[in-house]
Amino acid sequence: MNLARRIRDEIAGAIRSGEWRPGDRVPTEQELAVRYACARATVSKALGELAASGLVERRRKAGTFVAHPPVHSAVMAVPDLAELIAARGEAYRWILSSSEAEDAGEAPCPGRVLRIEGVHMAGGEPFAIEGRSIALDEVPEAGEADFTKEAPGTWLLGHIPWTQARHVIRAVTPTRKEAGLLGVNASTACLELDRTTWRAGRVVTHVRQLFRGDRFDLVAEFDAGP
Repeated sequence: MNLARRIRDEIAGAIRSGEWRPGDRVPTEQELAVRYACARATVSKALGELAASGLVERRRKAGTFVAHPPVHSAVMAVPDLAELIAARGEAYRWILSSSEAEDAGEAPCPGRVLRIEGVHMAGGEPFAIEGRSIALDEVPEAGEADFTKEAPGTWLLGHIPWTQARHVIRAVTPTRKEAGLLGVNASTACLELDRTTWRAGRVVTHVRQLFRGDRFDLVAEFDAGP
Protein backbone atom coordinates (compact mmCIF):
# COMPACT_ATOMS: atom_id res chain seq x y z
CA MET A 1 0.00 0.00 0.00
CA ASN A 2 1.42 3.39 -0.95
CA LEU A 3 1.68 6.09 1.68
CA ALA A 4 -1.04 8.37 0.29
CA ARG A 5 -3.50 5.48 0.43
CA ARG A 6 -2.43 4.62 3.97
CA ILE A 7 -2.98 8.24 5.12
CA ARG A 8 -6.37 8.30 3.39
CA ASP A 9 -7.48 5.00 4.92
CA GLU A 10 -6.34 5.89 8.45
CA ILE A 11 -8.13 9.23 8.38
CA ALA A 12 -11.24 7.58 6.91
CA GLY A 13 -11.11 4.98 9.68
CA ALA A 14 -10.95 7.66 12.36
CA ILE A 15 -13.97 9.38 10.84
CA ARG A 16 -16.08 6.25 10.39
CA SER A 17 -15.29 5.00 13.89
CA GLY A 18 -16.53 8.27 15.39
CA GLU A 19 -13.10 9.21 16.75
CA TRP A 20 -13.28 12.31 14.54
CA ARG A 21 -16.73 13.88 14.49
CA PRO A 22 -18.42 16.07 11.86
CA GLY A 23 -17.00 19.57 12.08
CA ASP A 24 -13.71 18.45 13.70
CA ARG A 25 -10.64 20.03 12.20
CA VAL A 26 -8.27 17.63 10.45
CA PRO A 27 -4.55 18.17 11.17
CA THR A 28 -2.90 20.47 8.65
CA GLU A 29 -0.97 19.16 5.68
CA GLN A 30 2.24 20.19 7.41
CA GLU A 31 1.28 18.37 10.62
CA LEU A 32 0.35 15.22 8.72
CA ALA A 33 3.54 15.39 6.65
CA VAL A 34 5.56 15.44 9.86
CA ARG A 35 3.51 12.63 11.40
CA TYR A 36 3.97 10.37 8.38
CA ALA A 37 7.46 11.59 7.46
CA CYS A 38 6.43 12.38 3.90
CA ALA A 39 6.05 15.26 1.45
CA ARG A 40 3.07 17.59 1.70
CA ALA A 41 2.11 16.58 -1.85
CA THR A 42 1.50 13.05 -0.59
CA VAL A 43 -0.76 14.34 2.17
CA SER A 44 -2.56 16.65 -0.26
CA LYS A 45 -3.32 13.71 -2.53
CA ALA A 46 -4.79 11.73 0.38
CA LEU A 47 -6.93 14.66 1.53
CA GLY A 48 -8.08 15.27 -2.03
CA GLU A 49 -9.35 11.70 -2.28
CA LEU A 50 -11.13 12.03 1.07
CA ALA A 51 -12.79 15.26 -0.10
CA ALA A 52 -13.88 13.61 -3.36
CA SER A 53 -15.52 10.81 -1.34
CA GLY A 54 -17.37 13.33 0.84
CA LEU A 55 -15.64 12.45 4.11
CA VAL A 56 -13.86 15.79 4.54
CA GLU A 57 -14.42 19.35 3.44
CA ARG A 58 -11.47 21.50 2.39
CA ARG A 59 -12.06 25.19 3.04
CA ARG A 60 -9.79 27.73 1.45
CA LYS A 61 -7.63 29.52 4.03
CA ALA A 62 -9.47 27.71 6.86
CA GLY A 63 -8.22 24.15 6.59
CA THR A 64 -9.75 20.70 6.28
CA PHE A 65 -12.70 19.54 8.39
CA VAL A 66 -14.65 16.32 8.84
CA ALA A 67 -17.68 16.72 6.58
CA HIS A 68 -21.24 16.71 7.85
CA PRO A 69 -22.93 13.75 6.15
CA PRO A 70 -25.98 14.72 4.11
CA VAL A 71 -29.33 14.11 5.78
CA HIS A 72 -31.69 12.07 3.60
CA SER A 73 -35.44 12.53 3.62
CA ALA A 74 -38.15 10.71 1.70
CA VAL A 75 -39.88 13.03 -0.74
CA MET A 76 -43.31 11.62 0.05
CA ALA A 77 -42.95 12.01 3.84
CA VAL A 78 -43.23 14.98 6.18
CA PRO A 79 -39.93 14.67 8.04
CA ASP A 80 -39.07 15.63 11.59
CA LEU A 81 -35.74 17.39 11.16
CA ALA A 82 -34.84 16.79 14.80
CA GLU A 83 -35.11 13.02 14.29
CA LEU A 84 -33.29 13.05 10.95
CA ILE A 85 -30.35 14.99 12.34
CA ALA A 86 -30.17 12.93 15.54
CA ALA A 87 -30.20 9.75 13.44
CA ARG A 88 -26.98 10.93 11.79
CA GLY A 89 -25.33 11.19 15.20
CA GLU A 90 -25.32 14.99 15.32
CA ALA A 91 -26.61 17.22 18.09
CA TYR A 92 -29.84 18.99 17.09
CA ARG A 93 -31.00 22.37 18.32
CA TRP A 94 -33.84 24.70 17.32
CA ILE A 95 -33.38 28.47 17.68
CA LEU A 96 -36.61 30.47 17.64
CA SER A 97 -36.21 33.89 16.00
CA SER A 98 -39.79 35.18 16.18
CA SER A 99 -43.35 34.08 16.87
CA GLU A 100 -46.38 36.29 16.31
CA ALA A 101 -50.12 35.79 15.79
CA GLU A 102 -51.78 37.82 13.03
CA ASP A 103 -54.59 37.82 10.50
CA ALA A 104 -53.30 36.33 7.25
CA GLY A 105 -56.31 36.67 4.97
CA GLU A 106 -56.79 33.76 2.60
CA ALA A 107 -53.42 32.31 1.56
CA PRO A 108 -51.49 30.22 2.18
CA CYS A 109 -53.16 29.71 5.58
CA PRO A 110 -56.61 31.32 5.88
CA GLY A 111 -57.80 33.32 8.87
CA ARG A 112 -55.71 33.94 11.95
CA VAL A 113 -52.24 32.38 11.92
CA LEU A 114 -49.19 32.01 14.10
CA ARG A 115 -46.11 33.05 12.11
CA ILE A 116 -42.88 31.47 13.29
CA GLU A 117 -39.30 31.94 12.13
CA GLY A 118 -36.22 30.10 13.32
CA VAL A 119 -33.09 28.15 12.53
CA HIS A 120 -32.46 24.41 12.74
CA MET A 121 -28.93 23.60 13.95
CA ALA A 122 -26.95 20.39 13.37
CA GLY A 123 -23.65 19.77 15.09
CA GLY A 124 -23.48 23.39 16.21
CA GLU A 125 -23.86 24.77 12.67
CA PRO A 126 -26.89 26.13 10.77
CA PHE A 127 -28.69 23.38 8.87
CA ALA A 128 -31.89 25.07 7.68
CA ILE A 129 -33.90 28.23 8.19
CA GLU A 130 -37.65 28.03 8.53
CA GLY A 131 -40.60 30.35 8.09
CA ARG A 132 -43.90 28.76 9.08
CA SER A 133 -47.57 29.71 9.38
CA ILE A 134 -49.91 27.62 11.55
CA ALA A 135 -53.67 28.03 11.08
CA LEU A 136 -54.93 28.92 14.56
CA ASP A 137 -58.56 28.34 13.58
CA GLU A 138 -57.63 24.72 12.86
CA VAL A 139 -54.95 24.30 15.54
CA PRO A 140 -55.84 26.71 18.37
CA GLU A 141 -53.59 24.89 20.86
CA ALA A 142 -50.55 26.04 18.88
CA GLY A 143 -51.11 29.48 20.35
CA GLU A 144 -50.17 28.13 23.79
CA ALA A 145 -47.26 25.92 22.72
CA ASP A 146 -43.70 26.81 23.76
CA PHE A 147 -41.76 26.96 20.52
CA THR A 148 -38.62 28.16 22.25
CA LYS A 149 -38.03 24.57 23.38
CA GLU A 150 -39.45 22.55 20.49
CA ALA A 151 -39.50 23.22 16.76
CA PRO A 152 -43.03 23.78 15.41
CA GLY A 153 -42.69 20.94 12.89
CA THR A 154 -41.82 18.49 15.66
CA TRP A 155 -44.71 19.77 17.78
CA LEU A 156 -47.20 19.48 14.91
CA LEU A 157 -46.17 15.92 14.04
CA GLY A 158 -46.65 14.94 17.67
CA HIS A 159 -50.01 16.66 18.18
CA ILE A 160 -51.87 17.19 14.90
CA PRO A 161 -52.47 14.37 12.39
CA TRP A 162 -52.41 15.42 8.75
CA THR A 163 -54.20 13.77 5.83
CA GLN A 164 -52.70 15.49 2.78
CA ALA A 165 -49.44 17.28 1.96
CA ARG A 166 -48.00 19.11 -1.03
CA HIS A 167 -44.26 19.64 -1.56
CA VAL A 168 -42.69 22.11 -3.97
CA ILE A 169 -38.91 21.71 -4.18
CA ARG A 170 -36.57 24.17 -5.88
CA ALA A 171 -32.88 25.00 -6.15
CA VAL A 172 -32.56 28.69 -5.21
CA THR A 173 -29.95 31.31 -4.44
CA PRO A 174 -30.39 32.69 -0.91
CA THR A 175 -30.85 36.34 -0.09
CA ARG A 176 -27.98 38.02 1.71
CA LYS A 177 -29.85 37.69 5.02
CA GLU A 178 -30.59 34.00 4.40
CA ALA A 179 -26.98 33.31 3.43
CA GLY A 180 -25.85 34.93 6.68
CA LEU A 181 -28.22 32.77 8.73
CA LEU A 182 -27.03 29.62 6.97
CA GLY A 183 -23.37 30.59 7.12
CA VAL A 184 -22.83 30.31 3.35
CA ASN A 185 -21.88 32.66 0.54
CA ALA A 186 -24.70 34.55 -1.15
CA SER A 187 -23.91 32.72 -4.40
CA THR A 188 -24.29 29.25 -2.83
CA ALA A 189 -27.07 27.10 -4.25
CA CYS A 190 -29.61 26.10 -1.59
CA LEU A 191 -32.57 23.74 -1.54
CA GLU A 192 -35.95 25.32 -0.87
CA LEU A 193 -38.81 23.16 0.34
CA ASP A 194 -42.26 24.75 0.27
CA ARG A 195 -44.89 22.57 1.91
CA THR A 196 -48.55 22.83 2.82
CA THR A 197 -50.35 20.21 4.90
CA TRP A 198 -54.09 19.72 5.32
CA ARG A 199 -56.35 17.82 7.69
CA ALA A 200 -59.70 16.75 6.25
CA GLY A 201 -59.45 19.40 3.56
CA ARG A 202 -58.50 22.28 5.90
CA VAL A 203 -55.03 23.83 5.92
CA VAL A 204 -53.02 23.03 9.05
CA THR A 205 -49.70 24.68 8.24
CA HIS A 206 -47.59 26.15 5.49
CA VAL A 207 -43.82 26.15 5.79
CA ARG A 208 -40.84 27.30 3.75
CA GLN A 209 -37.53 25.69 4.70
CA LEU A 210 -34.23 26.65 3.14
CA PHE A 211 -31.42 24.10 3.39
CA ARG A 212 -27.74 24.25 2.69
CA GLY A 213 -27.43 22.33 -0.56
CA ASP A 214 -24.52 20.26 0.75
CA ARG A 215 -26.35 19.07 3.85
CA PHE A 216 -29.72 17.70 2.71
CA ASP A 217 -30.93 15.15 0.13
CA LEU A 218 -34.51 14.40 -0.84
CA VAL A 219 -34.85 10.75 -1.81
CA ALA A 220 -37.70 8.87 -3.47
CA GLU A 221 -37.90 5.07 -3.61
CA PHE A 222 -40.74 3.36 -5.44
CA ASP A 223 -41.69 0.28 -7.41
CA ALA A 224 -42.78 0.15 -11.03
CA GLY A 225 -46.51 0.00 -11.57
CA PRO A 226 -48.22 -3.11 -12.96
